[in-house]
Amino acid sequence: MRVSKKEALDLFNLDLIELGKMAQSIRFQKHPTKLVTFIADTNINYTNICVVKCSFCAFYRNKNSKDTYVLSIDQLKQKAIAAKKAGLSTVLIQGGLNPEIEYSYYTKMVEELSNTGIHVHAFSPPEIDLMCKISNKSPKEVFEDLKKAGLQTMPGGGAEILSERVRKKISPKKISTDRWLEISRQAHKAGIKTTATMMFGHIETKEDVIDHLDNIRRLQDETYGFRAAIAWDFKPENTALKKFTTKKATGIDYLKVLAISRIYLDNIENIQASWASQGKQIGQIALFFGANDLGSLLFEENVMAQAGFRVTSTTEELGDLIKQAGFIPALRTTNYEIVRYL
Repeated sequence: MRVSKKEALDLFNLDLIELGKMAQSIRFQKHPTKLVTFIADTNINYTNICVVKCSFCAFYRNKNSKDTYVLSIDQLKQKAIAAKKAGLSTVLIQGGLNPEIEYSYYTKMVEELSNTGIHVHAFSPPEIDLMCKISNKSPKEVFEDLKKAGLQTMPGGGAEILSERVRKKISPKKISTDRWLEISRQAHKAGIKTTATMMFGHIETKEDVIDHLDNIRRLQDETYGFRAAIAWDFKPENTALKKFTTKKATGIDYLKVLAISRIYLDNIENIQASWASQGKQIGQIALFFGANDLGSLLFEENVMAQAGFRVTSTTEELGDLIKQAGFIPALRTTNYEIVRYL
């Protein structure tokens, strides 16, 4: 029996351990073994110039700032080659919303990176929306171009909380909930699988969290294009939003949101534990709250680092953390195919 929005809200009041047991039961229904996967990848940000200026972001720069950059295609290619030589299987490519970048830059980027043999997991719905504007093309046409260039999958960034009440306060210049969902829908129709992300722990309410999950679940019912759901908490340092909220998500808050995501998103196979934003110990505990995946190694990461939070690890360490928790670790691809057991 599918959990309703009201029932999902009531889950916040459950005993933490009881909630974890419920989520873990569903996890093992979907994934009967103790296998826990993660991916060896890197996150490359091609520019930090952004006109949207979200209040929760410490990464963006105005175009006249002294420390702005736009990486050249060759620089991006060299990073991808280095990643492949280091044994990484995927490059996660995202950047600020910079309208001065030409449309051909994006298609050429994907083409050149794909030619290195690495999996290109690139862009987010807000970036696709910008490409539509500068090219006068529809999302369908943009995805046709990007797929032809070699785009394989797309991350689900820019979702934050899919609630207009929240978005109008924390990111009023960013695309709306409906636009984020529509671009994700068009990606799925083009055969490009994506992820569903959520950033919580700022001004949202529990009702907003459930509204977000409900939006994701309804689109997944329609397209079955979300490969995984990922939640992390807001990092306030060096952000404008820090001045307007005293809320700070705890490890318990994170585990509750994670467990409720597993319970409510009954049509999404994979729930990632965001150890990179929560810390390694919470990452381990999350494996008992419905998560079947530890996300990515992210050898390069700039966004959380600008907010004063950066946790690093290695393939061996993440494998050991999974083993210590009583699970079986394995490296995977972006498509959740097993590369090797650890």
